[in-house]
Amino acid sequence: MCLILFAYKSHPELPLIVAANRDEFYRRPSRPADFWPDHPDILAGRDLEALGTWLGVSRRGRFAAVTNVRGGADAGGARSRGELTRDFLSGDSSPWDYAREVLGRARDYRGFNLLVGDREELVYCENLHGTTARVEPGIYGLSNHLLDTPWPKVVSGKSGLQAIISRWHSAGEADTEALLDMLGDRNIAEDELLPATGLGLAMERRLSPIFVSGDDSGSGEGYGTCCSTVLVADQQGRLRFHERRFYGEEPRESRFDLRWGE
Repeated sequence: MCLILFAYKSHPELPLIVAANRDEFYRRPSRPADFWPDHPDILAGRDLEALGTWLGVSRRGRFAAVTNVRGGADAGGARSRGELTRDFLSGDSSPWDYAREVLGRARDYRGFNLLVGDREELVYCENLHGTTARVEPGIYGLSNHLLDTPWPKVVSGKSGLQAIISRWHSAGEADTEALLDMLGDRNIAEDELLPATGLGLAMERRLSPIFVSGDDSGSGEGYGTCCSTVLVADQQGRLRFHERRFYGEEPRESRFDLRWGE
């Protein structure tokens, strides 16, 4: 997952709104979002190499998402970051307790940003500096550096998210299609705005849009945005989960409606 835009308790009827893109190598096997046979409470896409996920929810009112950290020294271990989200979604620890426990073994993983939440709190933690923080109400963006690092896709994505949800006067007006359209923005940032993460100018340009266009012609060897996910939760615990997938083919979609706690 390379971009997570989210609004937390910033809309009077919608305490959590998430719009996220997963960027990955097309050849890495994954399964579309669905309820997992071995964890029936979890709704998420699934990485079939390590059996974790980049973003998911559970029927018990839990949410988790992860991104990696790009640039700088990465002296962490080799465990899959996708297990961090999986284990929170299937577990019982509070978001705060879980984040603190994760940071106690942070060196088992390469650089990560982790969001974990339930209906009471949302917590962010990262192992670049080893920090944990409860998320305050607001609109945020998280790419492959720290929370709200002003990379172009984060800045434009937060602005787009704010503009969309400001038009929603009630939960009934929440439009997942508008969020998915925003996640399809392929505009390349100006060179002077690009971060320097050691990848070179050409790659920084290619990775700068909200939607990273793949360089694959169907062989499966390319890299780009593989899927977009939108979730909208209301005060009553009703949740809409909408995934749109891209794997060098026409987009395919999955939609789910559930109620947390049932």
